Amino acid sequence: MTTTAAADSRFATARQVADAVLFEGYVLYPYRASAAKNRLRWQFGVLVPPAWGPAHDEHAHLQTEILMEPRGEANLAVELRFLHARRRTVQQARDDGTFTEVAELHLDDRVLVPWDEGTEERVELSATTAELAGEGITLPFRRPAREETEPVLDDRGRVVGRLVRSTEEIVGVVRLRAAEVPGPYRVFKLTAVVENASPWTPEPGSDDRDAALPRSLVAAHLLLGLDSGSFLSMTDPPEWAKGAVASCVNRHTWPVLAGEPGRADVVLSSPIILEDHPAIAPESAGAMYDATEIDEILALRTAALTDQEKREARGTDARAAAVIDLADSMPPEVLERLHGAVRALREITDPASAPPDVLELITELQDEDEVFRPDTPWWDPARDDTADPARDRIAIDGASVGVGSRVLLRPGLRRTDAQDLFLQGMTARVEAVLHDVDGGVHLAVTVEDDPGADIRREQGRFLYFQPDELTPLEDA
Repeated sequence: MTTTAAADSRFATARQVADAVLFEGYVLYPYRASAAKNRLRWQFGVLVPPAWGPAHDEHAHLQTEILMEPRGEANLAVELRFLHARRRTVQQARDDGTFTEVAELHLDDRVLVPWDEGTEERVELSATTAELAGEGITLPFRRPAREETEPVLDDRGRVVGRLVRSTEEIVGVVRLRAAEVPGPYRVFKLTAVVENASPWTPEPGSDDRDAALPRSLVAAHLLLGLDSGSFLSMTDPPEWAKGAVASCVNRHTWPVLAGEPGRADVVLSSPIILEDHPAIAPESAGAMYDATEIDEILALRTAALTDQEKREARGTDARAAAVIDLADSMPPEVLERLHGAVRALREITDPASAPPDVLELITELQDEDEVFRPDTPWWDPARDDTADPARDRIAIDGASVGVGSRVLLRPGLRRTDAQDLFLQGMTARVEAVLHDVDGGVHLAVTVEDDPGADIRREQGRFLYFQPDELTPLEDA
């Protein structure tokens, strides 16, 4: 009951996103164990021992339900993935050949400190639709407790200490079953449950979550794959399946179609809500372990850490050390690529990917309009050489308003920033008239009698209002 090589191949694309889920928040900038944000670990998809969960508002199981349309006697491949937290302590070598536990061990390139590492674990199984529709499948699994030591050498190869890694036992179970759903087509509701079945119990009255984490399934998620057939999207199902989809119960996880776009034979069910066919940005140069952040900002800030901060980060975790090395070695062209991309406009701005009728229109525009430049996107400011924020004017209440005009500020209550309300009734001077890609107009202003107006003007730090939030003054 293990997954086949074909199933592993189907999971390859989805596994890139699954890796981001697995290590989301694993170690956060500034990548040092001493940082406050890295002292509270393991927040996503944690399945704790049953004796710990109810009293501490955490859960010991997850449940995924999704509809599938198998063709014939299809085979379902399942892969449970999670992190197993292991506790690392640092010991320093003594002259008599023994070791003593220390809070820090300083080396030339790093500072080693105690830390909880995460090792990837997998539980793989497969079953036919007939097996699932019968009694279902139950697979208990166990990861034993163990202890490992690793010598620490200095730059001359001498043993100056060692790392002791201790791992606690993890016990769990995966349950799979399927039931056919009434309707016009042969559809099954697949139910997959993962449970932490650890017999461990905390000390009476203990609130030490750190004691439960080594016995927990961290960042637990599932990969599901059909060798023949497809899954139905939970967010965009066909009309005839919406009732059955609504009856699916997902607890502490959410399933989405994964794998290559256009295919529906792979599902990723994760504790982080994603859209169908999620993907890692091709511009990303490597794992930063915080998918909610911006790689460009993280890379720049990481490169700006002091040498001492980098030594601490390298000693915190091997993955943190890899982030430091990545930021230090990133060439300018790769860093520039992280600045961003507007993928929704790709079909519009790339003539080669346009339909034939659009290509014909592009050709006509090229023939008729010398200003048309297909190599410059329509949303790029360089494309519209008629826009000039310093010269453009707009009509407000019948008056022409542009740079230098005096206006009365009347921030709208619905869309305004709370701080803008303090500017109600103040007078300001227009510094620029700006147009956005949706055809909207925004006026950049500086408040009159603001002692810092000259500095704001030099730095381009303006306040922005829409035309209906301004009243032209008589001397405008």
